[in-house]
Amino acid sequence: MSSTSPLREPSQPSESYESVYRRSIEDPERFWLEAAAAIDWTEPPTRALDDAGAPIYRWFPGARLNTAVNCLDRHVAAGHGERTAIIYDSAVLGTVEHISYADLTDRVARFAGALVSLGVGRGDRVVIYLPMTPEAHVAMLACARIGAVHSVVFGGFAARELAARIDDAKPTVIVTSSGGIEPNRRVEYLPAVAEAVALAQHRVGAVVAKQREGFETRLEDVRASVRDGVPAGVGNEARNETGNVAEAGTRWVDWDEAVAEAEPAAPVDVAATDPLYILYTSGTTGSPKGVVRDHGGHAVALAWTMANIYDVGPGQTMFTASDVGWVVGHSYIVYAPLLVGATTVLYEGKPVGTPDAGAFWRVAAQHGVRSLFTAPTALRAIRKVDPEGDLAREHDLSALQTLFAAGERLDPETQGWIGDLLGVPIVDNWWQTETGWPIGANPVGLEALPVKTGSCTRPTPGYAVEILDGSGQPVEPGVEGNICLRLPLPPGTLTTLWGNDQRFIDSYLSAFEGYYATGDSGLVDEEGYLFVMGRTDDVINVAGHRLSTGALEQALAAHPAVAECAVIGLADPLKGQRASGYVVLKSGVEVEGAAGLEELLAELRATVRTSVGAVADFKQVAVVDALPKTRSGKILRKTMRQMADGEEYVVPSTIEDRSVLDALAPTLRTGP
Repeated sequence: MSSTSPLREPSQPSESYESVYRRSIEDPERFWLEAAAAIDWTEPPTRALDDAGAPIYRWFPGARLNTAVNCLDRHVAAGHGERTAIIYDSAVLGTVEHISYADLTDRVARFAGALVSLGVGRGDRVVIYLPMTPEAHVAMLACARIGAVHSVVFGGFAARELAARIDDAKPTVIVTSSGGIEPNRRVEYLPAVAEAVALAQHRVGAVVAKQREGFETRLEDVRASVRDGVPAGVGNEARNETGNVAEAGTRWVDWDEAVAEAEPAAPVDVAATDPLYILYTSGTTGSPKGVVRDHGGHAVALAWTMANIYDVGPGQTMFTASDVGWVVGHSYIVYAPLLVGATTVLYEGKPVGTPDAGAFWRVAAQHGVRSLFTAPTALRAIRKVDPEGDLAREHDLSALQTLFAAGERLDPETQGWIGDLLGVPIVDNWWQTETGWPIGANPVGLEALPVKTGSCTRPTPGYAVEILDGSGQPVEPGVEGNICLRLPLPPGTLTTLWGNDQRFIDSYLSAFEGYYATGDSGLVDEEGYLFVMGRTDDVINVAGHRLSTGALEQALAAHPAVAECAVIGLADPLKGQRASGYVVLKSGVEVEGAAGLEELLAELRATVRTSVGAVADFKQVAVVDALPKTRSGKILRKTMRQMADGEEYVVPSTIEDRSVLDALAPTLRTGP
């Protein structure tokens, strides 16, 4: 690999945000060619953008590199092999493991060799279905090392959902584990994988399984099912013609045995425009929608964000409390920290319950975390259990410089609470699975901008953000509309949808010519601050007045008794739609009898009226025990609305707990 300029240390701003943003928009080719100097290339880029296929663009055409080498080998070669790459902190097992860059490089090379021995080569797909254990990093980076394309599916997805992704990606190999461990249960993976392999039309060559102690189904059980029957827990619909579940043509391989027998694989040179991974968007129904990320643009963009947004560099520690199955995990648990030689915390646990609501603070203190990245939902869960923040005060958080939040809108009430508690900047950064890195954020590594509560601050350099009305015309500052990104999108964003360029164009690029439609509604104020109010289908029309459910939720969340809330728009024969609110109370809040409940509901209605105005006509609100969410923390507002309106609905495969939705169903159907 050719050497380039050294990695940029964080907290070394050389120019203002305004200057950097202007350069990125006015001369993106030069801007991103300069940023590309942070990456090691076997064939450096001579130009940044290929627009021959517009509206589909390619970054760094003609350049070549290896992503795994950029994450691992180059740091070892530079003499940093003993630096910690991963801190695996399993709160559910009570264990902590420090994995050095040298050790991780060796593990990746050996597992890459095992994949090669199973017939995986450049361009082949590998589906990864793993819990939050080091094997996830190893498997993803091993694919990158040999030029294979990985598709991580969130561990615990139902067999039918996994089968749909197998049929779409057509993998040569599936990589899995005995299962995932949660505070009060163990989720068996092997039966689900066996069932998915049998359900899928595509025939998988091999399944590699890492065995963990304490699970009912062992690899031997699945192997035996090929000959004798069905392993425990596998549904009858997946039986093949012989009555077996595990497909006879699929080899079932033990991870440790495969690695022991394999020769370490050398890195494979790939084109910058080659696909690195496929990631299916959460909530997919019908045919899966696989976002494709490339090697070159991905590496350049993520390395840039670590220095300029997250302010983390070589030897410093980042704790991203997400899951490798989501885009946040791909970008900021696995790739970005390793690209810049930092330490990444791989946390197997929950924000509450492992063992309490102080879990994140314990991890941050114990490992000297500089940057903590989590979802607003997690913060609200912590606040609900520990509203005074007593558990945070038990830990030394002096190393923590910034807390970042993304995945769901960060309401001002939660932002203020966590900011007061921690005494560090709270950065609401907004992005999507499709973009892979923030569209809007406070670039604290470049220049810490003044905070505006409720805003994700300014558009990130590289993103030409515009607010358009329904006819595609720009609106005035302060007016809400469709948040769109002028093409071309910057490096590191999706290049297409797997196997379907036309679907990519139809889904994202056709609503407004020359723009990527984010599907979100919001505004940019007079000072250029971006406010994201919610999905465009979360904008409701009450008697001709367009209201953002995000604004209504913001008002409800300001009430001191509310831990979290959701507002949906229901069909109304007179006014078109009416707003209906659902709130979860903080732990310790007492409501005495029917009179106390009605008093609280009256206060909530008044809060919205005071904040939003009488135009909201906000009358319906109910107190509920919990809100239905996806595993990535997004509230299922659309499903709630469909249930309340009596429409047909499909419960997303990404739902965290179906029982929460079932418990809420009577309230939704009868109204608050």
